[in-house]
Amino acid sequence: MSSYSYSSLPEGSIRLIRLLPHQDKNSPIQCQLFDCPLFESESTYPYEALSYVWGSEEKPQSISMDNHSFLVGQNLHAALLHLRSRFLERILWIDAVCIDQGNLAEKGLQVQSMAKIFAKASRVIVWLGEAAADSNQALEDIRVAAAKQSRTPSTDEANAWSRAYRGGRGLDQKAILTLLQRPWFERIWVLQEVAAARHILIKCGHTEIDGYAFCSGLSALKLSYETCPDRQALIYSATYLIRDAALRPRCATSHHLDRFSLNICTLGELVDMYHTRKATDPRDKVYALLGMCSDSPGLAGLSADYGILWRELFRRLVNFLISEQMSVHTRDDTEMAIIEGKGLILGEVLSAMRDTNWEDRQIVEIAWGDHPYCIGIEETPESSWTFQAPAKSIQGGDLVCLLQGASRPTIIRLYNDHWIVIMTAVPPTDDLHGPTRDTKWTELLHSTTTFPHDFLLVWDWDMDPSKSQDGEDREYFVHRRPHECSKTELEDNLNKAIRLGKVGMALQGVNGREKSRKYLRKAMKIFEAASRDMVSRWRNVDGKLKRMTDLLIMYKDAWAPLMAAEAWHEVVVKLLLDAIKVALDADRTRLLSWAAEKGVEVLVKTPLSWAAENGHRVVVKLLLDTYNLDLNDEYTLGKKALLFWAAQNGHEAVVKLLLDTGKADLEAKNWHGQTPLSLAAKNGHEAVVKQLVDTGKIDLVTLDRRMQTPLSLAAENGHEAVVKLLLDTGKIDLDAEKNWGGQTMLSLAAENGREAVVKLLLDTGKVNPNVRDRSDRMSPLSWAAKNGHEGVVKLLLDTGKADLEAKNWRGQTPLSLAAKNGHEAVVKLLLDTGKADLEAKNWHGQTPLSLAVENGHQAVVELLRSKRQRLS
Repeated sequence: MSSYSYSSLPEGSIRLIRLLPHQDKNSPIQCQLFDCPLFESESTYPYEALSYVWGSEEKPQSISMDNHSFLVGQNLHAALLHLRSRFLERILWIDAVCIDQGNLAEKGLQVQSMAKIFAKASRVIVWLGEAAADSNQALEDIRVAAAKQSRTPSTDEANAWSRAYRGGRGLDQKAILTLLQRPWFERIWVLQEVAAARHILIKCGHTEIDGYAFCSGLSALKLSYETCPDRQALIYSATYLIRDAALRPRCATSHHLDRFSLNICTLGELVDMYHTRKATDPRDKVYALLGMCSDSPGLAGLSADYGILWRELFRRLVNFLISEQMSVHTRDDTEMAIIEGKGLILGEVLSAMRDTNWEDRQIVEIAWGDHPYCIGIEETPESSWTFQAPAKSIQGGDLVCLLQGASRPTIIRLYNDHWIVIMTAVPPTDDLHGPTRDTKWTELLHSTTTFPHDFLLVWDWDMDPSKSQDGEDREYFVHRRPHECSKTELEDNLNKAIRLGKVGMALQGVNGREKSRKYLRKAMKIFEAASRDMVSRWRNVDGKLKRMTDLLIMYKDAWAPLMAAEAWHEVVVKLLLDAIKVALDADRTRLLSWAAEKGVEVLVKTPLSWAAENGHRVVVKLLLDTYNLDLNDEYTLGKKALLFWAAQNGHEAVVKLLLDTGKADLEAKNWHGQTPLSLAAKNGHEAVVKQLVDTGKIDLVTLDRRMQTPLSLAAENGHEAVVKLLLDTGKIDLDAEKNWGGQTMLSLAAENGREAVVKLLLDTGKVNPNVRDRSDRMSPLSWAAKNGHEGVVKLLLDTGKADLEAKNWRGQTPLSLAAKNGHEAVVKLLLDTGKADLEAKNWHGQTPLSLAVENGHQAVVELLRSKRQRLS
């Protein structure tokens, strides 16, 4: 038998198949092909359109077409066998047969008409494939679930449902999920086919179910997709289109004069929802959606044309969906686009969840940014949007941005040094408005003219943002863009620093600035290494050094030296300081007005205080050598003079540098009344304390607001070496040193268990171990006993001078305090002296024993009772 040869197809016509009947189900398939005009005014035609998966082209099956041999795939052959009637012919439209696939011109024209072809069909048959893996029972369970949801089931249906659970079988969710994992649910073309349908029949082997019943049953079953989470979105998006077939008008019309369209929503919304679906030819991921969209992509060259390369089609699509002002880089071998351009961040996604009423929708909560571009949103800092869930689920932390030239916002996700596109075009909402309710937010978006930040975005149709392998492939593509194809490691580092810097700049529009600073610090760390290399070799690779410097100078929140000084990037600081001089000469008005707005501390003094605080001597010297600053200017230096920062954090080299200037005020006090010496002593920085003491210009007994001296602060915090250093000066009256509560240094050290400090003080022979506080009337022994500091108690007892019967203002002796708090070892030490009064009573008449009993300290109770028995 000779092979079938197509004849030319008249304009405005389609081909239909006449599937001839046969009583023998195993006999060869016989068909006839004929032309049929497709008029606009007609209602549905008496043919059925087949929605199926082509499947593998290996081992094709032969059928008879007008008495000629015609090869079809195995899946289509199986479908024809199941569709063939024993007695009546059947009229069908099947793309693999009715379109001359070898004629690209015809194929393009017919593909443009496919929405109309399926809309004109009296019925669309969804062929899922041969019966397998309990698919018959799965469809029956779905049908019965639909019947139970829509009405009270009949007796037969109720019995069928109960049989499903009898004998422990239960509802076979596994069989249903296996059915839903068939390839049909993954393909892109099937969406348009069921979206156009007026009636849908779903067929698997010999089992059939109405499309609406299929969707209703699945909804009623509330399946768990934990074992196949990627399947949920695919099922929801397909059933969303299937369930409405019966509600569509029988007369298929279009609002577009130039083409037929189902007018479901914009092409951008369709692409966002369905671009992860599968197609053998990537161009079909676009062409399959054109017949469903409500806008006019044909004006942008987006019509079905198999003569155009994928990379060009993808580029046109990105420019059409987002903005013509974006630079787009695509390739033929990947479904990935690199998008570069200007924009601004509008807000951040707080949360995103599925709508419980509409499974295919997502509710997104957004916190709007606080920058001036978000005009009209001040009264509603947070708002909620509900729209069709995109293919890539929106997550908390995603950002809403407006790109230059775009009519709608885009939702993006940060990934390392670039952004991932999650949703190209967020549908408009009436919930947001301008200063007056008459001004719609869409109008405000269109009127936005300032787009301050650079964005590098990746739109990857194949990728899951959470998978590391996809991230590696995407980064390789990003780093190999034509204008950024680095030839050396140095260029790689510079490019990386610039990308990170741009991310940091863009993040300034997000609530909370820490993310922005984090990325700028990352950029500066890489920039530091790269700039060191360039400075050492006197190179400026393609002006990238200047680009990075300019980027950092104009950082909005605080000038970049602030981060550079904090992280000790002295080369970066030097480059920036040099650059600011050049900028002043080249564009004095711009830079000075910016400096006036931010304040002079943003330019130099805040970075200088950060450098001093973190001990970066080289950076401090660079800044001091460059600018003539008042080192004691507390206001402009972050509320603390430089010496405070350096002394507090123990940065010996920076302290020396500041002391050598001869300008630092050694007796300046912060708002706690503490001097640099107080701060150094408090934090135990021995070397810094020695530097300050050695100047001979320090008041060693200066008091802060709590009436504490440097020595008492060191003693309280247990800094033995600092205490010894200050004691060795011989200039301090130990008993005269008391804080606002009348505590001596010995008392503070004893209270906090500073055993080594207590020993130092006792060894001087100049402290009275029985001096009591003014407020609590507590002695050093009382404090140590109360807090259970056994070593300190022993030291005080060993002096032979500690008063064991000294009572505080509540009448409690050291033994009472130790017993009350359950410190067994301390109680034993006190009892072993033989001088502790077991019967001493406080103001409430309680003895040490009664206090121990009251507080449940059994070991102490037994110790005291044993002692009392021995004494009696």
